[in-house]
Amino acid sequence: MCGKIVRFCLAAVLVSLGASCAGSSRAPVSYDYSFDYGKTAVLQNGIAIAPPRAPAAVKAAIAAGNQIRFAPYQWGGGRGRPGDYGFDCSGATSHVLRAAGVLDGFGTSSTFKNYGKPGAGKWINVWARDGHVFLTVAGLRFDTGWHGEKGPRWATKSRPAKGYVLRHPAGL
Repeated sequence: MCGKIVRFCLAAVLVSLGASCAGSSRAPVSYDYSFDYGKTAVLQNGIAIAPPRAPAAVKAAIAAGNQIRFAPYQWGGGRGRPGDYGFDCSGATSHVLRAAGVLDGFGTSSTFKNYGKPGAGKWINVWARDGHVFLTVAGLRFDTGWHGEKGPRWATKSRPAKGYVLRHPAGL
């Protein structure tokens, strides 16, 4: 039991530092925002501001999230079909990753469990399980739930992540 607790604590520390846990894709038991000057996005009035020295893909991801923040939640939405007026979790995640140039097409919460590389990345992380997916971009969470309202939003509020798989785009 102690070994599992130590492993989860170590994984949480590694995620905050942008490292991975020996190739493991098991996510820490929660997402917790912590500011790291120059590496973490800042949230002001619902708008995410990228760190000045973030890679262009990260800035594009943040701009894409800002573009759809406050869009309504629509189950199955965000896939570019006629009649789409909002986004669900995988549609919002797909939108942001496509804008960053690290995804072609669309994914579902289940398919994101095998997206990219296992473990934590330095800039962009995908937290996936059957039924839900959310992102962290430069440490800031982009999610369609767990913040009191439904629909894509940036958040600094912690959220449980037990049962999620942690993945990241190669190089980010």
